[in-house]
Amino acid sequence: MNLPAIRAIYKFEMARWGRTFLQSIVSPVIATSLYFVVFGAAIGSRIAEIDGIPYGAFIVPGLIMLTLLAQSVANASFGIYFPRFAGTIYEILSAPISPFEIVLGYVGAAATKSIILGLIILATAAFFVPIQILHPFWMIAFLVLTAVTFSLLGFLIGIWADGFERLQLVPLLIVTPLTFLGGTFYPISVLPPFWQTVSLFNPVVYLVSGFRWSFFESSDVGVGLSLAMILLFLALCLAAVWWIFKTGYRLKS
Repeated sequence: MNLPAIRAIYKFEMARWGRTFLQSIVSPVIATSLYFVVFGAAIGSRIAEIDGIPYGAFIVPGLIMLTLLAQSVANASFGIYFPRFAGTIYEILSAPISPFEIVLGYVGAAATKSIILGLIILATAAFFVPIQILHPFWMIAFLVLTAVTFSLLGFLIGIWADGFERLQLVPLLIVTPLTFLGGTFYPISVLPPFWQTVSLFNPVVYLVSGFRWSFFESSDVGVGLSLAMILLFLALCLAAVWWIFKTGYRLKS
């Protein structure tokens, strides 16, 4: 394995993240704080508890997932799109580095950024509501698996996009709506039976549910099913990335 090459891509991506500190870190933290003010204070004053959990604490896992999904996709998609846009992708493809190592560098950096940001959001939430994590191992596992999976999805979007407009298309029109409708601010059990069934076709429901279980042992679906769904999505993303490098789709043209 070409560790120096992986390290070079990883360090370059992390350095780019550091140069946009306000946009990359401060902005999501402020946005999350506003969510706590609006939903935790305004709505929380009318909804005391859900499944015995104070509403302000109940929404913490959902808010972390909301930020994690958005940032994983954004960081990974821009990370690979910009070399394509600038034409430097050909230098990477011609270098003695395998497709696996290229993906490891870009996706590893994007996932690292998202995990750091998720932990910052968790620390920020502790200033607003009391936090308990009943299963810290599974909390970290869901955090890492989600960050890696959606970083891979972002990598795919960055290769597929042929302009900055398309780069934002999937996150804005698909990922963000699915996240808001995936039980971020409510359990799907409060929905009418028909919409509960519809919600089960939303993959984000399984991510939020499993992550929330690691905090409070409260979930909309079984934790085993949540884990299986994210592993399935991870496998699909890996298969798509393998196909892209095998065929050269949008990389060699």
